Amino acid sequence: MTDQATDGRTTVGGLARTRGPALTAALLAVPVVFLGLFFVLPVATIVLTGLRPEGVVDLTAVWAVLRDPVVGRVAWFTVWQATVSTLLTLALGLPGAYVLTRLEFRGRDAIRAAVTVPFVLPTVVVASAFLALLGPQSPINGLLEWVFGPAAPSVDLRRTVTAILIAHAFFNYAVVVRTVGGLWALLDPRLEDAARTLGASRWRAFREVSLPLLRPAIASAASIVFLFTFTSFGVVLILGGPTRATIEVEIHRATTQLLDLPLASVLALLQLVAVVSALFVYGRLQRRATAQPLVPAERAARRPRTRGERTFLGGNLVVMAVLLAAPLLVLVERSLDTGDGYGLAHYRRLFSTTTAETILAVPPWLAIRNSVGFAVAAAVIALLVGGLAATAAVTGRGPVARVVDGALMVPLGTSAVTIGFGFLIALNRPPVDLRGSPLLIPLAQALIATPFVVRTLLPVLRSIDHRLREAAATLGATPRRIWQEVDLPIVGRALLVAAGFSFAIAVGEFGATVFVARAHFPTMPVAIFRLLGRPGVANFGQAMAMSTILMVVTASALLLIDRLRVGQVGRF
Repeated sequence: MTDQATDGRTTVGGLARTRGPALTAALLAVPVVFLGLFFVLPVATIVLTGLRPEGVVDLTAVWAVLRDPVVGRVAWFTVWQATVSTLLTLALGLPGAYVLTRLEFRGRDAIRAAVTVPFVLPTVVVASAFLALLGPQSPINGLLEWVFGPAAPSVDLRRTVTAILIAHAFFNYAVVVRTVGGLWALLDPRLEDAARTLGASRWRAFREVSLPLLRPAIASAASIVFLFTFTSFGVVLILGGPTRATIEVEIHRATTQLLDLPLASVLALLQLVAVVSALFVYGRLQRRATAQPLVPAERAARRPRTRGERTFLGGNLVVMAVLLAAPLLVLVERSLDTGDGYGLAHYRRLFSTTTAETILAVPPWLAIRNSVGFAVAAAVIALLVGGLAATAAVTGRGPVARVVDGALMVPLGTSAVTIGFGFLIALNRPPVDLRGSPLLIPLAQALIATPFVVRTLLPVLRSIDHRLREAAATLGATPRRIWQEVDLPIVGRALLVAAGFSFAIAVGEFGATVFVARAHFPTMPVAIFRLLGRPGVANFGQAMAMSTILMVVTASALLLIDRLRVGQVGRF
């Protein structure tokens, strides 16, 4: 059976095409308009506005910014912390990937699902958790006092680089486990067993047999982690304090505090160049991956056989508990701590209709309602745009697929601050005048969520056997009916997974939302940030309580996603 059906329809990757280029162009219409209007236009507007303060491009201003020693220090810190964060995450995540894919033990599936929770948590929640864990009232100091007595030194790691690095490892641990572990689980273990039989040590067998096969996945995971930590905003803004800033944080300061658009524009360009470069490297690594000797995942895992393996397993479970579980447990504990004991006083304040409207301009419970409503709207938009783009990437020929896939990944690594501020500048005049409109919030969130929709749907769309569609086309089915009868039942589960991911990402989006959310339409991350910025036990307690609620919402969405993904083939 060839790709050419008898009625003139062709199929590529399992989708019927009538006059392929025309269909691909039609599918791309909505994603192109969406990206052009809500990404290219805002980013280009803010960059050009900063580079043309008097209506003419002033390159001397660009040169002045590049020569500024403060900018040099910010750029160096951004690269330095992203590199160290990536290495730390790999050092912690690679052993975890081995444990969760190669060793069988009770509760493995539950732990594998749980380690993904931090990745979808909002950065504001992560930062809040580490403020509670690493501050002077942290359990660490309690443990030191229990061991050394009243003379024990007090540890306060807030506003330090250490806190930023640990938080980044917490946040991106799942990226390494899912990306590398997804391949590791399918490598034939008999390859290493053969090397061990020939006298190689366990380390040498791994280094010379498994590591070369895993290198593309490790490099891809490193590229993703570097991208996320390079553009880190909420974690650095809250944990780094006023003395430390990444390019993303400095863009926020330049636009909100200094009103220095030339500085913000040049920094946005520098960050965009770095992001595109990272995505280019990631794409090359993905295409360089070669066929591997794969086996079913259940055949690759086995129970620990030696004391060393059992010790290795136990040590990694301790690392997961300390790195991933401890911050979240402390977050819950702080939300219940009223100062006079434990109770639900902070939660009651959030949902009280008589709460004084002094910080958020509206009762805090409205922020919860806003977040859920905006996230649902963003998920619908992201599904529409991402679904059409993924379909176009499958129906289009090679270069078209790569361009579509790459173009939709760029917003993920672009400064959310630049996007948010660009919305305010670019979308304030007819025919697109959205000044003060709450619609800006789900649009900004959908822009961030759309790449995840594409990455979720593409593997499933590409896996559809094109002969099913050819048979339906031969029997006279229209493209619309073929989609309804053949494709939709197959991709339906993936659509639900993509919707869940979109909701979880949108409900916790902070960087762009903090710019476009008006005083009477705060979201939970914005409310948490504002509460943390005010002194007082009540404000801090409400911030912890709202962070816990946000954590429960995103974790629930993730658990639902994992249930939907049962039996589905795909990558994280």
